[in-house]
Amino acid sequence: MSRRARVLPGLSLSLGVAVLYLSLVVLLPLSALFLKTAELGWERFYRIVTSSWVASAVRFTLGASLVAALLNVVVGLLIAWVLGRYTFPFARVLDAVIDLPFALPTAVAGIALSTLYADTGLLGGALSSVGFRYPWPSWRGFEHGGWREWREWPIEWTVYDRISLAPLGVVVAMAFVGLPFVVRTVQPVIEDLSRDVEEAAATLGASRLRIFRAVVLPELAPALLTGFALALARGLGEYGSVIFISGNRPDTEIASQVIIKMIEVNETGTYADATAVAVLLLGASFALLLLINLLQRAAARARSDGAAG
Repeated sequence: MSRRARVLPGLSLSLGVAVLYLSLVVLLPLSALFLKTAELGWERFYRIVTSSWVASAVRFTLGASLVAALLNVVVGLLIAWVLGRYTFPFARVLDAVIDLPFALPTAVAGIALSTLYADTGLLGGALSSVGFRYPWPSWRGFEHGGWREWREWPIEWTVYDRISLAPLGVVVAMAFVGLPFVVRTVQPVIEDLSRDVEEAAATLGASRLRIFRAVVLPELAPALLTGFALALARGLGEYGSVIFISGNRPDTEIASQVIIKMIEVNETGTYADATAVAVLLLGASFALLLLINLLQRAAARARSDGAAG
C-alpha cells in the first residue's frame, strides 16, 4: 500500500528545519548572552544588578510596564467586547486601527506621543492648563525608614504636573504598544462565546453585573491573563517609543536605556555589564510568564472542576 502524499515534508525534515530555525533565531543568541554574562562571575554580576543605577531603572521599568499592562487589560477588554459583540459603522476601520502599533515603527510612535503630550502639545498643553497632577511612587530604601509607621515607609511619592518627560508618559508609550496584544487575544474568545448561558442567567433574574462576573469573566480569564502577560513582556523590553517621551532623566530611565548607555561607553567590560542587565530582564520576563501560565492552568482546572461538579 503506497503512503498517502502529504503537502508538507515528512516529520524528519520538518522537525529539522524547525529546530534549525529556532536555534539560529532564539537559542544561539540567548546562549551567547548567557555565556558573555558568565564571564563576569557571580560577585561582579550581583554588584552590577544591585547597583543603585540599575536597580532604580529596573524598578521603574517593572512598575511602569505593570501599570500599562493593567490599563491595557481594562481598556482592551472593553474594545474587544465592542468589536466582538456589536455591529456598527466603521467597525472594520476601528478593528484595523488596533493593529497599527504592530506595523508602526516604535520611533515614529515615540515622536508622535511626545509631540502630543508635551507641555506645548495638544493634550499635554490642555492638561497643563487645567492643573493636571498625579503622584508616582519611588523607592528610597530601608535606610530611610521601616515598616512600623506608614510615614516611615521606604516609598516616597512624587507629584508630577506633566505627561511627557515624566513617568506617566512612559506608561502611555508602553500601553500604546501593548494594547493590541490584549485585544487580539480576548476578541476571538468573545466572538466564540455563546450567549445562551447569559440569556439563561438573565431569565433567572441575574443582573448584568452578576452575569458578567459569574458567567462571562471566568470564560475570558485565561485570555485576559495571556494578553496581560504579553503586554507586560512587551513593556519590559520596549525602547523605541519610550526613549522619546521619557527623555534622558534619572526618574524616567528604563532598563533598556541603561543597557544602551553601558554599550555606548565603549570601555573594557561595559558590554558584559550590559549583558548582566539584559539577563536580569530576561529572567524577570520568564518568571512573569511562568507565573501567568501557572495561574492560567489553575483557572482552567478550577473551571473544569466546577463544570464537572
